[in-house]
Amino acid sequence: QVQLVESGGGLVQAGGSLRLSCAASGSIFAINGGGWYRQAPGKQRELVAIVTSSGSTNYADSVKGRFTISRDNAKNTVYLQMNSLKPEDTAVYYCYHRAKVQRWGVYSDYWGQGTQVTVSS
Repeated sequence: QVQLVESGGGLVQAGGSLRLSCAASGSIFAINGGGWYRQAPGKQRELVAIVTSSGSTNYADSVKGRFTISRDNAKNTVYLQMNSLKPEDTAVYYCYHRAKVQRWGVYSDYWGQGTQVTVSS
C-alpha cells in the first residue's frame, strides 16, 4: 500500500558529502514524520535522525552538526544531507515514513530497502 524508494547512496572519500532521498508513494492518506536509521556490518541498527510532522528534528550524537534531515511534504520525501563524512559513517542507511492509508486508520512505519553508504579514508 505504501512504497518507499531510497536513493543517493554511494562511495565517497572522508570529508565528502552525500544526500539521501526517501520518497513514499501509494495509497497514503497522511504522513506523520519519518527518519533514517543505519546498520554497519556486525552492529545493531541505530537511529541517525528523525523529523516529526511539525518539523522538529532529533539526531544521534555521532552525527550532530554534520547531518541534516529535512522533509518535503508535497513530495512525501525525506532527505538526509550528510557532510564531513567519516569512515565510521559507513553503513546501510534505511529510511522510514510514519503513515496511514485511511482517514480512520492508525499510523504505521513503512521502510525503504536500504542504500549503501561507504566512506573511504
